[in-house]
Amino acid sequence: MRRDIEDWCRRCELCSRRKPPTPRSKAPMEIVKAGEPMQRVAIDVLGPLPETYNGNKYILVVADYFTKWTEAYPIPNQEAKTVASELVTNFIARFGVPQIIHSDQGSNFESELFGELCKCLGIHKTRTTAYRPQSDGLVERFNRTLEQMISVYVHENQRDWDVHIPILLMAYRSSLQETTRFTPNFLMLGRETTLPIELMIGSPEAESNPDTNVPEYVANFKDRCNKAYRVVRERTSLSQARQKKNYDAHICSKTTPLRW
Repeated sequence: MRRDIEDWCRRCELCSRRKPPTPRSKAPMEIVKAGEPMQRVAIDVLGPLPETYNGNKYILVVADYFTKWTEAYPIPNQEAKTVASELVTNFIARFGVPQIIHSDQGSNFESELFGELCKCLGIHKTRTTAYRPQSDGLVERFNRTLEQMISVYVHENQRDWDVHIPILLMAYRSSLQETTRFTPNFLMLGRETTLPIELMIGSPEAESNPDTNVPEYVANFKDRCNKAYRVVRERTSLSQARQKKNYDAHICSKTTPLRW
């Protein structure tokens, strides 16, 4: 009889109408500050995807908050050992040690191994909260972009998506970012890269001086980067302020109105 009563209560139409879905409360948007390359990076694992001929099912995504430079490494699994090894071998070995690494609360990133890695390298580890897991928006947006790019580039054969990622990343890094108005290439490398299409159809001649010596080049390079970084900080700050205003305006109230 108890089971019949519980079943009847669950099916009560009147109760269902008067008990709407619980609104998901949101916390105000937290502004993430980054004023230079490699000051703060976000890390995430995308997948599982169809297993490739190389045995890869996941993608380790690492994105720099300031430059929007993003790396994507195909990996066979998302275990902490695999993630840590890929991060050190392919990211840190090339770009150096970031000051801060931000991730979600995945067991691989919260593992003792990953924690010891960060401690050993002097990396400050931060994470999203259970209350607001979408605070890792940088990599989430890139994940959606990468999935779209893969779906367009890879048609019938879905088992070779991993071999196309470097080309897709080249296109992404060569694109102007909406917030910074610079390409990730320029902000991370201090220059634009030459794309294959430019070799095929030609591109405007870049300003260069073959007589420039190393000290002059370094001085010009620093000046160019400093000017660009200053502009990026200003644009990012304005963009974040607009995003926060729009986001906070739609925060659900914690006050539950009475229904009669």
